[in-house]
Amino acid sequence: MTIKEQQDTIIEEFGFFTDWTEKYEYIIQLGKDLPLIDEQYKKEENLIKGCQSKVWLHAEYKDGRIFFTADSDAVITKGLVSMVVRVLSGQSPRDVAGAEIYFVDAIGLKSHLSLTRSNGLLSMLKQMKMYGVALMNVEM
Repeated sequence: MTIKEQQDTIIEEFGFFTDWTEKYEYIIQLGKDLPLIDEQYKKEENLIKGCQSKVWLHAEYKDGRIFFTADSDAVITKGLVSMVVRVLSGQSPRDVAGAEIYFVDAIGLKSHLSLTRSNGLLSMLKQMKMYGVALMNVEM
């Protein structure tokens, strides 16, 4: 699926829930389904700067695509990172670098996150896009 299709699917899934308690429960469930980062990558250089919780992110370039794995020590944050991993993992570096992420606003998440979680989410996206930019040179 493309980045747009992944985002549209997330938006559709969140449309089934009527209140934010249900949405948060779903976010927590998504975190439980996150493809976890291998323990060897849970080190300082893979920590996302700007997150209040600890979030580790690893990118692997294979067959012209970037595959992300991640983990967090906080359940909501783990769910948030699982959504951005779902949207961007398996895409080309060029697509990751140029991705317009709109699902966060579309599901109303931005207005329900604390400032620290919102900043953390932006930091995750920024790091993933930086991997995309860095790996675009490998593509050529």
